[in-house]
Amino acid sequence: MAKFLLNIVINAVAIWLTTLVVAGVQVIPYAPNNGVATALTYLLVAFIFAIVNSVIGTVIKIVAFPLYILTLGLISFLINGLLLLIVGWVTSAFGFGLTVDGFWWAVLGAVVISIVNWIFQIILRPQRRDRN
Repeated sequence: MAKFLLNIVINAVAIWLTTLVVAGVQVIPYAPNNGVATALTYLLVAFIFAIVNSVIGTVIKIVAFPLYILTLGLISFLINGLLLLIVGWVTSAFGFGLTVDGFWWAVLGAVVISIVNWIFQIILRPQRRDRN
């Protein structure tokens, strides 16, 4: 459970950094001009991102397995962009959350999120080994 919560926090930070770097990806907090509301919105978006990635992402990756082999894994960029669009669609149903301006912005946002997650995994790897 602690590993899942740590991954949620890492995803929230990655999404925050992505909104700073990628112009087409924004997060609209549920209460403007409130730091706690903004942080909770990022955590909620990260939680929904984890759920969508684990449920829908797994199904898509199994179905698209031949495309992974055919494109040597490059299709993963498009699939991750699609998953980010799905997260934007789900969170926009609440009236706040992630907004993505288009498919290619979603692909670029997914690449940035993946890179930030990868960097955090490298940094936090020694601490995780000590706990287990």
